[in-house]
Amino acid sequence: MSEKKRNPYDLSILRELLVYARGYKLIFALCSVAAVFYAGFVVARPYFLQYAIDNGISTKNFENLKFYIILMFVILLFEVITQFTYIYFSNWLGLYVVKDIRVKLFKKIIGFKKQYFDTNAIGKLVTRAVNDMDRIADVFSQGLFMIIADVLKMAAIFGFMVYKSWQLSLIVLAVLPIIVIATRIFHFKMKAAFEQVRAEVSNLNTFVQEHLSGMKIVQMFAQEDREFEKFKKINEKHKQGWIKTVWYNSIFFPIAELLSSVAIGCLVWYGGLKTLESEVFTFGLVVMYIELTNMLFRPLRQIADKFNTLQMGMVAAQRVLHILKEDHQIEENITVSLKEVQGNITFENVKFSYIADELVLRDVSFSVKSGQTVAIVGATGAGKSTIINLLGRFYDIDSGKIGIDNVDITALSLNELRNHISIVLQDVFLFADSIFNNITLGDPNITEKEVIEAAKNIGIHEFIASLPNGYHYNVKERGAMLSSGQRQLIAFLRAYMAKPKILVLDEATSSVDVHSEQLIQKATEKITEGRTSIIIAHRLATIKSADLILVMDKGKVVEQGNHNELLKKQEGYYRNLYEVQFGEAVEG
Repeated sequence: MSEKKRNPYDLSILRELLVYARGYKLIFALCSVAAVFYAGFVVARPYFLQYAIDNGISTKNFENLKFYIILMFVILLFEVITQFTYIYFSNWLGLYVVKDIRVKLFKKIIGFKKQYFDTNAIGKLVTRAVNDMDRIADVFSQGLFMIIADVLKMAAIFGFMVYKSWQLSLIVLAVLPIIVIATRIFHFKMKAAFEQVRAEVSNLNTFVQEHLSGMKIVQMFAQEDREFEKFKKINEKHKQGWIKTVWYNSIFFPIAELLSSVAIGCLVWYGGLKTLESEVFTFGLVVMYIELTNMLFRPLRQIADKFNTLQMGMVAAQRVLHILKEDHQIEENITVSLKEVQGNITFENVKFSYIADELVLRDVSFSVKSGQTVAIVGATGAGKSTIINLLGRFYDIDSGKIGIDNVDITALSLNELRNHISIVLQDVFLFADSIFNNITLGDPNITEKEVIEAAKNIGIHEFIASLPNGYHYNVKERGAMLSSGQRQLIAFLRAYMAKPKILVLDEATSSVDVHSEQLIQKATEKITEGRTSIIIAHRLATIKSADLILVMDKGKVVEQGNHNELLKKQEGYYRNLYEVQFGEAVEG
């Protein structure tokens, strides 16, 4: 679903945002009431300024002057209190609403199919969850309530001006439509500019995130200069997006200031003449109108700026709400609960494609009995890792059936299914945290004593204990402080602590040193005891003892059997692989 273009005054986005404010109705009401009272106090101050001039200064009546000054001070105090109230609580409301949306967004994202992350840049999602969220907070804190307060203030001011003198009000009214039209044009231009800015921010974040993650590759192939040039081009586009907003601001605000000055000049000229000719017009009335005109035009100019903030927030909200409406979750139709799992696995005529009409798996069928060790071999791209992704339901199959203990996995909850399966990948991901937290993944029910005991059982306690701070050693981002073999050992312990009924090892020894491989082999023997195990491996020596070996080629299971059975097949795929790896012919 593509993101739909909206005009800057489309209130549907705002209505969707306000839904999240329903839980804070009292605060919302407080902000609204404070804005109304603030508008009233703003008008009252110039009103009493007129009386201070006409009945105090002009008449040289000190008592009257003192009274009106005190009264204006009290009004100013209430004006400050109401202004503080709506500013503070509108910011408070914005932060709480954003907190709720961010939580909902993250919960939505972690439930997406893996396929969604295959086709969407991580930098884009980071922008939505961080930068765009800040802009949404501004909708409430610097946009919506500020605009409401300013509109109320302007309405109160202009209404009062018309009440006091329709002649002077006509002077202001003559200039006002020009500013309103200029403001409207400004809004539309800024809307387009902000959409470009947000797109370029997303591109910039994606580029930086991707290149920081892949900095090793950039440096290994000496591509620093080339990638730097790419960054400069993206940064230039980002700058140009912002330059447009600066250009529109540079045009609008001087025009608004000029029109305001013209209106005040006309008021002084016309009001001064009327003051000399008529007793109805007084010096205090003219001063009051000058003050009210400034107060009327100032928020109008500020509203333009606040509309910029509001529009930027609306663009951000549109992007975030678009993700919240995405339908990329794996559907759960829970009809069965498997509290006790034996570990029997069946694939029946499974077909699957990452891209429509481009099959990766073609009628794959096999069965694994509880406690068996199954190895899957084949060339790169044969579909070995895809089988693992489908077993854990990270993707949904096109057709066929995958079962555990004769129960279709689509009838199980995702949490229940994945709690029974532990996977150790070739590329192990570790969080920038302690070894202990990477093993337990924050599970408060797992104690350090249990982790140490498990590490001893699979033979890796000495390795962990030798590190600074042992189990509390911080491995930094992606486990950068550990070798690939050490990361694999941590992943083995993490899988072992989960106590799964089904264990999957995906190329677990393909890129480790001899010492680490020996530790991994020992750990493998331990953690596969009494469990159904699926092992994907290029090294055939590691799977000779497997109960069943599946040989895959171009998405099909072309051979299956144990090691000895497969070697007996003349011109067999597995036999050819074995002869190539070990450099010797197999006697048939």
